[in-house]
Amino acid sequence: MAAVRIVLATLALVLGASVAQAHPHVWVTATSELLYAADGSLTGVRHAWTFDDMFATYALQGLETKQKGVYTREELAPLAQTNAESLKEYAYFTFVKADGRKQKLVDPVDYYLEYKDTKLTLHFTLPLKAPVKPRELQVEVYDPSYFIDFQMAEKDPVKLVSAPPGCKFGLVRPSDGGTVAQTMNEQTFLSGGANANFGMNFANKISVECP
Repeated sequence: MAAVRIVLATLALVLGASVAQAHPHVWVTATSELLYAADGSLTGVRHAWTFDDMFATYALQGLETKQKGVYTREELAPLAQTNAESLKEYAYFTFVKADGRKQKLVDPVDYYLEYKDTKLTLHFTLPLKAPVKPRELQVEVYDPSYFIDFQMAEKDPVKLVSAPPGCKFGLVRPSDGGTVAQTMNEQTFLSGGANANFGMNFANKISVECP
């Protein structure tokens, strides 16, 4: 039961944000791989999200392991499954457009948690409901509520896996969300409406163009 309580508490911390939050409470360093099939169509997005030290300490508190301070993939599997399945309600914080049309993502696969050097990383793959072959592709990673701050890694933030020859990607990183958020009146967030998607201002925007 202790492990279950940890999972639920962790999810409440990560996913239970309201739009009234004016600054992030969880920080994630992310990498994304765009997956292509042999015919050149995009089939999915593979993420690796590394959480901040404070979150990792909280999430792992009380988790039973065979060796103190060492967490195997098997020991972390229940937490990984619960987190991966719960992402659906939040659209996986991943938004894909192919030639301007929104694309539907299905349930995550190949998900697991990895603990290394005090860091906890969630790995998972989001398949597209239907593969697409766009000339222009856009993938945005962000939390609309801005409870979670997503920053793409400095090294190899994006990779095109088996993409057709000539495809090139670009990455636009968000501005300093904390600075902007501090200028916002809390009433702005409580008012809802368009402001409920405040986190869009701090989206990581990946673009791909193929010949």
